[in-house]
Amino acid sequence: MPALNQLRLKATRTLSTRSPTDTCRLPSSSFSSFLRPPQLSITSPFPSVSYPSVVNHPPTAKMSTMPASHGHNEACCNIPPVVSTGYSPKGTYEEVDGLKTYVTGPADATKGIVVIYDIFGYFDQTVQGADILAISHHEKYKVFIPDWFEGEPCPIEWYPPNTEEKQKSLGAFFGKNPPPGVAAKLPAFVKALGAKNPSIKSWGVLGFCWGGKVVSLVTSGSENPFVVGAECHPAMVDPKEAEGIKIPLILLASKEEPDDKVKQFEENLKVSKHVETFKDQIHGWMAARADLSDARVKEEYARGYKTVLDFFAKNWS
Repeated sequence: MPALNQLRLKATRTLSTRSPTDTCRLPSSSFSSFLRPPQLSITSPFPSVSYPSVVNHPPTAKMSTMPASHGHNEACCNIPPVVSTGYSPKGTYEEVDGLKTYVTGPADATKGIVVIYDIFGYFDQTVQGADILAISHHEKYKVFIPDWFEGEPCPIEWYPPNTEEKQKSLGAFFGKNPPPGVAAKLPAFVKALGAKNPSIKSWGVLGFCWGGKVVSLVTSGSENPFVVGAECHPAMVDPKEAEGIKIPLILLASKEEPDDKVKQFEENLKVSKHVETFKDQIHGWMAARADLSDARVKEEYARGYKTVLDFFAKNWS
């Protein structure tokens, strides 16, 4: 383990020297520790978005580009101090519907939130965010993060994708894990969650980056099991999907999501909504890319979760 920790530290130092300006595109078919993703140049049919390029640990990484084959109410919350490094998760891991799942929150909660992580899986920043959702509001939420990648998130070794082999590996990763595939599995997963947690009577969903796309797809689908949804710095924003969303939705964008698409997405939503752009934050500031050692990022990371919690409290029926 010491050797592994040294390797992670070395990788973090290497990544932190990279420029934070590159962006990445995905293919079709800040409260605590973070990892700054490296930056690559990935081209695809989708709008340009930045992604962290790291495994499930607190450094920061960033994705770049390559050809791809395929207003809040603070009074309602009591957010705990955000931990910048060495976060200790409050929950446990269980198996649900065959998937390893992070579970946090009170056992007697009557409302459950399914969190869809980004392509880097169980980062400390994402896990800490789940704990914040579970313990920071007068409402009782039990929060679940299923491991859709089954122990194989996008690995740090593929960044930067400066070789043909790495580029092929990334293309294969996205092809293996398309958002529509996860969206299609969510209704059955929520049913399995309900069987294990009979006290939970209704469900919300929150997705980061790649997971934000999943939220758009499932909440606009005919088998949507959720009553409220949230998308934080979502990837591949498609205004057409907003037209089919039938539940209250909050979308928190970064400075790197296309303004025109975010604006049109908001206009197309015909439900209770809150759409806001955090104009000085990068894509990923509420999940794996949150550099919580930066005071401003930490502040906006906290405000992002407060904003989501306030929206859920007002619109969860």
